[in-house]
Amino acid sequence: MNAPASPAETLRTALAGLLDGLPPKAAAQSVERLIANYRGATPTHAPILRDRADVTAYAAYRMPATFEAVRAALDAFADAVPDWTPDSHVDVGGGTGAATWAVSATWEGDRPVTVLDWAEPALALGRDLAAANPALKTAEWRRSRIGAALTIESTDLVTVSYVLGELTETDRASVVDAAATAARTVVIVEPGTPDGYARVIEARDRLIGAGFRIAAPCPHSAACPLVPGEDWCHFSARVSRSSLHRQVKGGSLAYEDEKFSYVAATRLPATPAPSRVVRRPQIRKGQVLLDLCGPDESLHRETVTKRHGALYRAARDADWGDPWPPAE
Repeated sequence: MNAPASPAETLRTALAGLLDGLPPKAAAQSVERLIANYRGATPTHAPILRDRADVTAYAAYRMPATFEAVRAALDAFADAVPDWTPDSHVDVGGGTGAATWAVSATWEGDRPVTVLDWAEPALALGRDLAAANPALKTAEWRRSRIGAALTIESTDLVTVSYVLGELTETDRASVVDAAATAARTVVIVEPGTPDGYARVIEARDRLIGAGFRIAAPCPHSAACPLVPGEDWCHFSARVSRSSLHRQVKGGSLAYEDEKFSYVAATRLPATPAPSRVVRRPQIRKGQVLLDLCGPDESLHRETVTKRHGALYRAARDADWGDPWPPAE
């Protein structure tokens, strides 16, 4: 008997089906225009995804990357709170629902799920896609303005992914405060750029001020040791590229790496990583160089050599974003 498809595989299949009947050139042009809009100044009164063609093209192009980034953040959080499973989930600004798919890939079982977004075409498409995922068949897709007027019903988990960059500073603060009031756990994901990191740090500070503790990626809930303007904390998730990806971006690689920044904060008891690998490990002859964020609020480099035995073998397998040292 064949094993059931994973949520990632199911999502890829559902997205591929979306593009049937949509001319590839039209899809690529729509994606290019939407990317330009996302990189520009976005008025908070106007959803970027205006119609079914916009939403279809952009979902096929962006949902896999958003899914993988959010899933990586959720996996790190789940490692810090291993005995907890969310009983309910609200996805703020969730659009077509990539984060809801990532939650279903992280924790098995059904739970009440609500997706809030102001773009009705995105909600409609997300609802259609969710029919392929048993964990999302009862999800609610609700139109809501994402900003100062946002209210969120009490829930175990709130996700806010790739949303804060579309909002004004005032609206960003309101959304984070609403999430903190409603949820026991809040996970925020933004692009892995200096600006995306700055928004994550801003949200992190508000969550700590609201009484949350940081579960991931940081090993502590103190101030980030990075100097603003000189460096930024971000990670990488590998994404299988669709034919639409290759058409829009060129090249022939079957994958690309999605850079993202995130914070996972909770009111639950949590055991953060002892340290976190914050750069891609450098493997050299007989040694591995690991750049780590440590529990003492410092950034430092650790050199692991062959004489460290099993720890050296673990270092050779370590990846960017992993906890260090690995759990035994």
